[in-house]
Amino acid sequence: MRVREFLSPGPDSTDELIETLAEAEERELIDPESRSMLEGVIRMADLTAGDAMVAAPRMDLLDIAAPYDELLAQVIETGHSRFPVYEGDRENLIGILLAKDLLKLQRAPELNLRTLLRPAVFVPESKGLNELLRDFRSNRNHLALVIDEFGRCAGLITIEDVLEEIVGEIEDEFDDKDGESGIYTLADGSQRVAGDVAVEAVNQAFGVTLPPEPFETIGGLIADHLGRVPRRGETVHLGGLAFTVMLTRGGAVRWFRVRREPAPALPAAAG
Repeated sequence: MRVREFLSPGPDSTDELIETLAEAEERELIDPESRSMLEGVIRMADLTAGDAMVAAPRMDLLDIAAPYDELLAQVIETGHSRFPVYEGDRENLIGILLAKDLLKLQRAPELNLRTLLRPAVFVPESKGLNELLRDFRSNRNHLALVIDEFGRCAGLITIEDVLEEIVGEIEDEFDDKDGESGIYTLADGSQRVAGDVAVEAVNQAFGVTLPPEPFETIGGLIADHLGRVPRRGETVHLGGLAFTVMLTRGGAVRWFRVRREPAPALPAAAG
């Protein structure tokens, strides 16, 4: 074994280890999915909460003073299961609300929303993802607020964000598509459209004529039109439709909220 190690030494760095995994896949010792997951584990060791978090300007927050109907509409629109809650100013975060706890308010309106809040967990931007995952597992907590060096909220990170660094994108109920269309009707009458939906499907659903070439998906078409991938909350106007980004992952838009642009007013006839 010592002679073999001398003649063919093992990897001495992370890059060499990743190359070894690629060679193992080529020799069919491991399958591509296993290699990808192992690479994710290796690379995650060098990542911090600041690398994987959702930045503060793109966080979906709930106002403790908002009426119940407004809170419910925001929960339905965004599709998250947990929300940071603020009071007065967005910087003043006072706790975490689980979406399912809103049902308690519906059945007992006399309840104070404040009593339903869970304590917020704060972690520094520099906290390693390995350590953060261990904390998530031991504390049975799925969301943490990320704090910068000045003590301000820099963003949030969930256990799903951490796991996706290992296994890739995780599909959930919010990601499920209605059959193959990827187009849903929301409570306010707008449509939720997946970023990988075909342009032709959008044209058919909305009666518009967006160009299906050279980009097959609506996400690719909008990114090309804008010159970059739009950010969460950003709205892009194209072909008589307003595309507002609801969710981004992995450098791509997962979901748009789409509304028709109001028809231009006709000029008044000369008297």
